[in-house]
Amino acid sequence: MKKMASLLAATFVLLANPALAHVSSVEHEHSSFAAGFMHPFMGVDHILAMVAIGIWATTLGKRGLIAVPTAFVAVMALGFLAALSGISIPFVEPVILASVLVLGLAIAFALPVSPLFGTVVAGFFGFFHGYAHGGEIGGATFFTYGAGFVLATLLLHAIGVGIGLGAGRLMTGMAGRLSVRIAGGGIAAWGLLMMAV
Repeated sequence: MKKMASLLAATFVLLANPALAHVSSVEHEHSSFAAGFMHPFMGVDHILAMVAIGIWATTLGKRGLIAVPTAFVAVMALGFLAALSGISIPFVEPVILASVLVLGLAIAFALPVSPLFGTVVAGFFGFFHGYAHGGEIGGATFFTYGAGFVLATLLLHAIGVGIGLGAGRLMTGMAGRLSVRIAGGGIAAWGLLMMAV
């Protein structure tokens, strides 16, 4: 199962469009839930950040394992509502790209932060990801669209948790920790590349 989660995550990364997540209005017309569910998968930035949240959560202990992804999703919903209400937030795309870089670096360098700090960081980045989802809603129904992207986000977090926990179980000790740090380095490198483009 853990190998499958790792393979699935790698497949999403390789097949995803490298552009930022944008879903056409035609997709919204067909199914609000499907459009919302697909939105996080339409850009490498969203995929990597959400998988990174799951991986990072596994490095922050038992409290972080639940609190970090939960904070991301909860505050993401607030960002979604902020976009729907017409509140103007600057630097949305740069912060989303920064989230990939920062989360990747936090994993790669195994930064010793408390679960509380991790929760605050996850919530901060979650807000901007949610705002971007809300900005792309088009003609979709907000509740079903929102339910779709929340479910997709939870799935991506679960893949990240699977990668983080799986590395520790498949490769004990230093090898497991090193593989997680290498994954973080790869995520950070993608983030840096996307910021440079």
